[in-house]
Amino acid sequence: MIVAVVLLVLAVFGAPLFSIIAASAMLGYSKEDIDLMAIAVEIVGISNQPMLSAIPLFTFAGYLLSESNAPKRLVRLTGALLGWMPGGLALVALAACAFFTAFTGASGVTIIALGAILYPALKQDGYPSRFNLGLVTSAGSLGLLFAPSLPLILYGVISKVSIDDLFKAGILPGMLMVVMLSGYSLWVSRGSKLETKPFSMKELGGALRETIWELPLPVVVLGGIYSGFFAVSEAAAVTALYVLIVEVFVLREIPLRELPGVMRESMLLVGGILVILAVSLASTNYMIDAGVPQQLLAYVSEFVNSQASFLFLLLLFLLILGAILDIFSAIVLVVPLILPVAAQYNVDPVHLGIVFLAAMQLGYLTPPVGLNLFIASYRFDRPIMNVYSATFPFLLILLLSVVIIMYWPALSLALLSD
Repeated sequence: MIVAVVLLVLAVFGAPLFSIIAASAMLGYSKEDIDLMAIAVEIVGISNQPMLSAIPLFTFAGYLLSESNAPKRLVRLTGALLGWMPGGLALVALAACAFFTAFTGASGVTIIALGAILYPALKQDGYPSRFNLGLVTSAGSLGLLFAPSLPLILYGVISKVSIDDLFKAGILPGMLMVVMLSGYSLWVSRGSKLETKPFSMKELGGALRETIWELPLPVVVLGGIYSGFFAVSEAAAVTALYVLIVEVFVLREIPLRELPGVMRESMLLVGGILVILAVSLASTNYMIDAGVPQQLLAYVSEFVNSQASFLFLLLLFLLILGAILDIFSAIVLVVPLILPVAAQYNVDPVHLGIVFLAAMQLGYLTPPVGLNLFIASYRFDRPIMNVYSATFPFLLILLLSVVIIMYWPALSLALLSD
C-alpha cells in the first residue's frame, strides 16, 4: 500500500507515466517471484503485432497534412459547399475539424492547425465570440470516432477486436455527434444577420481543383479498407506514401529540409504511445494473473445488477478519467480491466469501444483539467474560465449524444456484417 501511494504521488508531481506503470509492473512481478526478464519479453512482443505499424504511418501522414496548406484548402472547400447556408460557416468548422482530427488522431493539433483559420473567420462573419471559442474548442475532438483515428486502432490492438469493425462502428455515432452540434449551431444563428456567401459554381470548381490531391484520401483509405482491398496497415502505408509525395514533391509545401523536423514531431507522439503500450502490456498481464479483473467484477457486482446501471457508472468513471488522463494512456491502462467486467453484463466489445472513446473525448472538455480547454486558452489567449463557460453548452450536447450512443447499441453495430 505504501508503494502504491508513493507511485501515485510521483504521478501527481509529473513523473513520466510509462515509468510509473513499469515500476508497478516490476514490483508486482517481483512480489510473485517472476523473473523480471518477462517484462522485457512483453515489450519485445509488441513488435509481433502487425496492426501497430498503422499507428506511426497514419500519425506521420496527419502531421504532414497539418504542416502543409491542406487545412486552408479543406476550409475553402467546405465553405464553398456550405457557406451559402445561414450558419454555414459553423457547419464548415465542424466538418473540417472532424475530418482533420480523424487523420491526425490528436484533437489538440486540430485546434492549433484549424483554429488559426476558423476562429477569426467566424468572428469576421459576425458569430458571437463566446460561441466561436466554444465551437472551435469542442469540434477539435469530433473526429476521434472516424477512421483512421489512432484511438480506434489502439483500442482494437488492446482489446483484440477487429479494427475494420471499429472503423465501421464509429461512423453513425460520429455522425450523430456532428449532427447534434450542427443543429445547435444552426439554432444559435437563427434570426441573426450573419454574413452568408451566395453559392458559386466558380468558387466550388476552384476549391475542388485546389484540393484535387487531398480528395482521394478518404476514398483510398476508407474504400480500400471496407472493400477488403487493403488491410489497415497497408492502407496506412499507402496513405503515408501518398501524402509524402503530394505535399513534399508535387505541391512542394513542405521543403525537404523541414521533413526531418516533421518526422521527429510525429514520432515523439508515436514513441510515447508505444512505450506506454509496451510497459502496460506487462502490467496488464500481472494484473490478470493476480486476478484484478475478477476482484473488480466482484466489487462492481455488489452495486450493479444490470447492464444499464453498469453503463451509467462506466460513463461517470470515463468522464473523470478523460479529464485527468490522455486517451492513449487510458486505453492501454483501463480497457484490459473493464473488458471482462463489461462482458459479464453482455456489453458488445465493439460497442464498448465506441462508448469508451466517445466518453473519453468528452474528457478533453471536462473542467477543471480537460486538455483541450487549456490548449484553446493558450492558442486564443483567453482566460481559462472563459473557455469553461464557452464550451459548456457544447459539452452538454455531446454528453447527451454519448448517452444515446451508450443506450442504443444498434447505432454502433448497425453497419457490421453478421
